[in-house]
Amino acid sequence: MAISSVGFACRSYFPVRNRTLQHHCLLKIRFNTIAAAANETVDEPDGFAKVGDRQDKVADGTRDCEWKQVNSKDLGITSSMIDKPTRQVLNGLKKKGHDVYLVGGCVRDLILKRTPRDFDILTSAELREVVRTFSRCEIVGRRFPICHVHVGDDIVEVSSFSTSAQNSSRNMRTELKETSGSDGDEDCIRLNNCLQRDFTINGLMFDPYAKLVYDYLGGIEDIRKAKVRTVIHAGTSFQQDCARILRAIRVAARLGFRISKETAHFIKHLSFLVQRLDKGRILMEMNYMLAYGSAEASLRLLWKFGILEIILPIQAAYLAQSGFKRRDKRTNMLLSLFSNLDKLLAPDKPCHSSLWIAILAFHKALSDQPRSPLVVAAFSLAVHNGGDIHEAAKITKKITRPHDGTFFELVQESEEENTNFETLLDEVMDLDASVKDALNQMTDGYYISKAMAAYPQAPFSDMVFIPLQLYLRAGRIFECVREERQMGFEAKQGSKIEYAALYSGDVPEIRHVFARVVFDTVFPLNQSQEL
Repeated sequence: MAISSVGFACRSYFPVRNRTLQHHCLLKIRFNTIAAAANETVDEPDGFAKVGDRQDKVADGTRDCEWKQVNSKDLGITSSMIDKPTRQVLNGLKKKGHDVYLVGGCVRDLILKRTPRDFDILTSAELREVVRTFSRCEIVGRRFPICHVHVGDDIVEVSSFSTSAQNSSRNMRTELKETSGSDGDEDCIRLNNCLQRDFTINGLMFDPYAKLVYDYLGGIEDIRKAKVRTVIHAGTSFQQDCARILRAIRVAARLGFRISKETAHFIKHLSFLVQRLDKGRILMEMNYMLAYGSAEASLRLLWKFGILEIILPIQAAYLAQSGFKRRDKRTNMLLSLFSNLDKLLAPDKPCHSSLWIAILAFHKALSDQPRSPLVVAAFSLAVHNGGDIHEAAKITKKITRPHDGTFFELVQESEEENTNFETLLDEVMDLDASVKDALNQMTDGYYISKAMAAYPQAPFSDMVFIPLQLYLRAGRIFECVREERQMGFEAKQGSKIEYAALYSGDVPEIRHVFARVVFDTVFPLNQSQEL
């Protein structure tokens, strides 16, 4: 994928002033590699500088690489692109005399003219100094402590150079002090932090006051190439932190980037490492994939690299049984549901995780027992209006838009369903019961392990990463259909999506979006009259 929207040439950049120091920094950084690295070749793009070589130079620590300081204006970055809470924290730390940078994915997104999901700040201040600077601030995390600065209802994350130095394999500042006679060159300190990042495109630093973007790893080149590439050798990187496997999928799906050959090779062959992750971490990563507007692309990549059968084996079994190939470009009802969800969401307009869990359960019920479009429409309308099944059935009878006839989950309605009101109501409530059963199955380790039987070549998995509380919240979405209005369920007023309510898990808002996604999938606006 070419990034035509990135309108910068990077003609003017400032080379690092001390080439001897640059070479020394790289020589001092060593990484262990796994045996497979010896025979693995890195994908080399044509017509550009050797970005793959640049990664190898950093990875094996024996060769030089080009460092860049790019004027942020040349990249199209302005201070107005930084949200107000982040600017307040940056200004607060700068006034105290501390160096401050924006780091990670937010710099990448600013270059791509995308709205960052959040802004991460890196500072020369100690975490204790950050706490003293702001009235509402606390240190969180044990292994990788950071500061949470509260600005109104927002939280801005601030990390410290001193913490990242402690987390690196060696504290470079001591070594540099001995060699350069200084207290550690700023470039080497920044480089040390960048080398701890997951991917080159996330290894950029932006000083909003000097208006400089520091690129030590070739991240800007990889953004231009639309490529996800690990900072160090992919095999080593994923063994150090197997969550990077899921993050690679997430970043590639969200940006529409391709994954470099080496990185893709080790995602596929080390996918089993995902099972080592804490279930809460898996839930977090899956929520980032499915709740922020890139769910369809994420599911396709999880399937392509053989990770879906480990994390969501029920959905993987559906794809396998329907003859969906690993690199298949076709669509199906599962992917169409999430494609329609993606149209309503964005990185700054996410949904609560209970919504995508409800969609998975709904599709599972429908794939197990296909239903007529009228039944599905009446069910989704009943969810939307708070459980008034009779009203939903009446509205359904007036639908004239053709349904999508390519989904095997939708069958032609019977004459009785078309004419008999009570039969339609019975079918709706039966679908409701099936959805609740599917939700139970998705949170049952024994049932999930049975689904894994379809994949004897895959590592055994009975993983249930959906906690009880989230299972109950997803179940609340469908309670109204069975109980109707007698328990006081209220329908959402108006058609506009209230994203703050959707993100917080407001049930009427989630029901509204769920119904909209289902209805748009079954009765697409662009569907031809000829099926």
